Amino acid sequence: MQAPGTLLLAYHGHKERVSSVGWSPDGLRVASASWDKTVQVWEASSGKLQLTYERHTKRVQCVAWSPGGERIASGSWDGSVQVWNAASGDPLLTYSGQGSTALAVAWSPDGERIASGHWDGTLHLWHAASGKLFGVYRGHKERVMSVAWSPDDACIVSGSEDRTVHVWKSHSGEWVFVYRGHRAQVNAVAWSPDGTRIVSGGDDKVAQVWDALSGSPLVAYRGHAWSINDLAWSPDGRWVASASDDMTVQVWDAYSGHPVLVYRGHATGLYNFVECVAWSPDGARIASGNDDRQVHAWMAR
Repeated sequence: MQAPGTLLLAYHGHKERVSSVGWSPDGLRVASASWDKTVQVWEASSGKLQLTYERHTKRVQCVAWSPGGERIASGSWDGSVQVWNAASGDPLLTYSGQGSTALAVAWSPDGERIASGHWDGTLHLWHAASGKLFGVYRGHKERVMSVAWSPDDACIVSGSEDRTVHVWKSHSGEWVFVYRGHRAQVNAVAWSPDGTRIVSGGDDKVAQVWDALSGSPLVAYRGHAWSINDLAWSPDGRWVASASDDMTVQVWDAYSGHPVLVYRGHATGLYNFVECVAWSPDGARIASGNDDRQVHAWMAR
């Protein structure tokens, strides 16, 4: 077994910033989205490119695998979220909504619905097979930067430029509560695998873990020097990985906030921010992407 933080491979296929990254549910592939207008799917073990999706006309900001791994959804500055076949790259559906830039996308646990967060502050809920809109959440006052579905399908959490995190019911759009613990825009939100906790982070440099039912704060992690761009739970819910403008990915204990690993493998220098992070389904590896156009896959704790 290689030591935690050991680089396993560096993927060099993109021509611009890597904005989002996700593992396939079986852990065999990685999808990486980029401002080069593409999503690239490649083998997690070798970095071999399997397909390039090139149907977006502007920067691709977010990417997410369906729970079954057959489909991928990607959101872009072109105002669309596109659903496509993860094996062939064949397009299945384009959701244009109100034409506002799609900054965040998340699948429902059953793979039947998608939540997309937009530049205009709205969140759209729509059917993944038909594109039919069944709800719009308008609780945020500014851009929606991140969205995540609860494991039990009951609620959605969304983080916004307006400094708040909202929890709301996925079927009715009914507001549950607003978390106001951040002092700057919230760039990332994620549910713990057991659905009991939420972690959020953003430009105030602090990752906060709080109770998903009550909003009570539990842990504050202050290890980063600059903004936090993305967050990911380990599959067992014990650890959180946080990606930052300080050019590091940091792994820390979700219960105590104790730091356990700092990954510094990405290029340093002006504006080489780490934009995205994702944990492999088996918990053994982490993928992270940054502004130097690379995705690194490395050993987790």
